[in-house]
Amino acid sequence: MRTRSSRHTKKLGVAALVSFALVAAACGGSDDDSGSDSTDAAESTDAPEETDGGDTETTDAPVVSEGQIEEDVIEEPEEEAVQGGTLRYGLEADVDGINPTTSALSSPGLMMSNAVFDNLSAYASDGTPIPYLAESIEPVDGDFSVWQVKLRPDILFHDGTPLNAEAVQVNFEAQRGDPLVGLAVAPYFPAEGATEIIDDLTIQYNLLEPNASFAGTMEGQLGYVASPTWLAAALDDPTLNQAPVGTGPFKFDSRSPDSVTRFVRNDDWWGGDVYLDAIEFVPVTDPDTRNDLLFNGELNALQTDNAASVGDLQDDGDIQNVIDETGEEGFIMINSSVAPFDDIRVRQALTFATPLQNYRDLIGLGIRRPADQMFIPESIYYNPDVTQEGDMPDEAAALVAEYCAERGTEDNPVTGSPTCSDGKVNIELQWSGPSVIQTRIAEILDEGWSQSFNVTFDELAQDDHIQQTALGQYNVNTWRQFGAVDPSNDKVWLMCRNIGGISLNWPRVCDEARDTVINEAQATLDPDVRIPLYQELSQNLHDAYTYIFTLHSTWDNAFDDTVRGMCDRTSPDGETVLRCATNGRTWFDSVWIAG
Repeated sequence: MRTRSSRHTKKLGVAALVSFALVAAACGGSDDDSGSDSTDAAESTDAPEETDGGDTETTDAPVVSEGQIEEDVIEEPEEEAVQGGTLRYGLEADVDGINPTTSALSSPGLMMSNAVFDNLSAYASDGTPIPYLAESIEPVDGDFSVWQVKLRPDILFHDGTPLNAEAVQVNFEAQRGDPLVGLAVAPYFPAEGATEIIDDLTIQYNLLEPNASFAGTMEGQLGYVASPTWLAAALDDPTLNQAPVGTGPFKFDSRSPDSVTRFVRNDDWWGGDVYLDAIEFVPVTDPDTRNDLLFNGELNALQTDNAASVGDLQDDGDIQNVIDETGEEGFIMINSSVAPFDDIRVRQALTFATPLQNYRDLIGLGIRRPADQMFIPESIYYNPDVTQEGDMPDEAAALVAEYCAERGTEDNPVTGSPTCSDGKVNIELQWSGPSVIQTRIAEILDEGWSQSFNVTFDELAQDDHIQQTALGQYNVNTWRQFGAVDPSNDKVWLMCRNIGGISLNWPRVCDEARDTVINEAQATLDPDVRIPLYQELSQNLHDAYTYIFTLHSTWDNAFDDTVRGMCDRTSPDGETVLRCATNGRTWFDSVWIAG
């Protein structure tokens, strides 16, 4: 069994991007923290955005280049890890369930899943995918379209069911068959023969196209492996979706939705010693309240990407901050499938009318940096020629006048009103809450849009927000997404095959040229091929006018001064340091509390 010693990190900047790894935040690309939850797959609903976007000073963030990580770590003397204690972790929202085959796991759901499930793969601190629950993940042909996964032997689920190839296949088929989660799986495998059991511990995946980064897709929701016994029982009794059974370092104990979800130590964990007695996850949708609970000692840790909250946490000398600026982008997202935004002129008009600088100043607060595209400037894939438009109200008004003269009497199926009235376009802005900051975002946007748009507001619980977005029942919303360690795993949000009655391609744009670019990029690990392709993709997204990028996410996983070992997680052989934070989620097997 592995044992670990820990170092106490007062402030840790984590920047791990790109390189040749991948993550599929399957269902859950939510938005910002502001008081609602986010997806992944996504992260995944509203998000306040980052810095101001002018010449304001940004935070002293680590720089990522060529897939390398630079860490800013203040180390204190090493301490010997001890067992005991309960970690109370504040989440930005709750989720509808913790079943990786059926639940739309946003960042909070992925966080809770990290306690009870293990992933088939993990990311090293340099962004390289390595086997984790699997012993090996290897391509078996020359073009990366067939892969074999060999599992570690003698691992049991919490209910005593053995981990084997059949269990992994059951999980795969359950995910593929789910109406929402399956959208991230089924389009990329043949209808028949998607998997083959080679032997008791080896399963083969047969892909429709080459994917050189396939190992990384098993680091996120698609790589969690649940007990097949529990999955079968949950089909008969859906309430069991709230009581997950995995192989992870903690076992499910109890759950009260929107209150507390509790996991207790798995003393028989295959991966080594687990130190905490228990973890209690507490959803607190308002970021200010979440901060106060940490400052007052009622929480030991929290997640946030709300700029004001991050600033307050970093200003407190007793708080340890794990900062990740390499992940998700915040943006305003437009549904192109129904009027009025099925007309690119109206999408352009909303983009031009957006008070971008004001948004960045008031929401980013000099902490979150402006975003123009799905990559941060330090990424090798960043396209310097792509700049987000905004603050052009006169150009917006001209396009709206032209549209309303031609199509103003058509119906807007979301608002139930004509697309235009009084010379303006009628639209609905949706976000997840309740959240003070998200409401403020809505007010800022309305101030800019009101010259050319009549805007109604719709605030929903995050689960409802994600569901309506997936069903295309929205005009425009605030969202947080992208940020996969390897960009090939963000394809589920972008490709034609991810559009249907339920869609992960939320804006519902089908562009076959875009699909070709994505497929060509994922078929190789050669940066000389990939870089121009992903730069072309950024230009394509800009030209479609379905995303109005605002701010890069600055995720802070903050801990009080008693917590240790947050970034001491290693590979099963103890040789490789693993990434300790990704898009607002962390892991817990190395975490302990000092006496």
